[in-house]
Amino acid sequence: MATATEKRRRLAERMRQPGLVVAPGIYDMISAKIADSLGFEALYMTGYGIAASYLGLPDAGLASLTDMVDRVRVLAGGTETPLIADADTGYGGLLNVRHTVRRYEEAGAAALQLEDQVFPKKCGHTLGRQVIPLDEMVEKIEVAVEARQDPNLLIIARTDARTGHGLDEALRRAEAFAAAGADVIFVESPESEAEMAEVGRRIDRPLLANMVEGGRTPILSKARLEELGFRLAIFPGLGFLAAGAALQAAYGGLKEAGSSVDLKVPLTDFSAFNKIVGFEDVWEFDRRHAPQGRRAAE
Repeated sequence: MATATEKRRRLAERMRQPGLVVAPGIYDMISAKIADSLGFEALYMTGYGIAASYLGLPDAGLASLTDMVDRVRVLAGGTETPLIADADTGYGGLLNVRHTVRRYEEAGAAALQLEDQVFPKKCGHTLGRQVIPLDEMVEKIEVAVEARQDPNLLIIARTDARTGHGLDEALRRAEAFAAAGADVIFVESPESEAEMAEVGRRIDRPLLANMVEGGRTPILSKARLEELGFRLAIFPGLGFLAAGAALQAAYGGLKEAGSSVDLKVPLTDFSAFNKIVGFEDVWEFDRRHAPQGRRAAE
């Protein structure tokens, strides 16, 4: 297993190269293991998915720093792919931001995302979001950059100003975030391809596109995102939306028929799933140690 330092270096180097980095959203170890096996260059730990899967709650500022750091540690520790982790607002003021960056780095994150919402935050594709004053967010970014121990830990700065204050204010904030030292800029929920193009023209820093199926931003092809100037695309909802649809169909069919014998839902082969979750290592361990253990017991 690669170390956290190696994974951070790999992602930082990749972000300096041309071409779009595509990061699927992961929310538990099953989604993480499957995505990790497919050769992506980064994974994205979605705050929405973590709040829903880990706590059964909406993404409305209810997951704590402890909840999120615990998930970072498990997801980063169980995968080879660099992990980009949602860190919400930094969980408080400037001292909290410093603590958050250090905890996320210790837990193995390769990059973390901070946003300018008022606490408690809300999902970036819902209404009612408010943002803190620009100077306060600039200070948060400066503290985050200063707090990291590994210079390859990427600081992603997100603004949620577009929905409530318009694109010009979002771009003003994005430019200030870049000047404050953020490595990647994330303008949340632009509402058209033309707005996305304007973000690409105005911001001279690696840009993140948030591709939320059913959200406020149009889903574009990889080629078009690259053409518009985006360097990183996250798909935070794809995994849990796909899983939700599959579970609705599978459990609904089971409820209706009382059995899975004629279920019309694609299923992963059980043997293949055993490999995904790591049973091959258990079987190899048993081959090497179980006979010796039995002899000792006799």
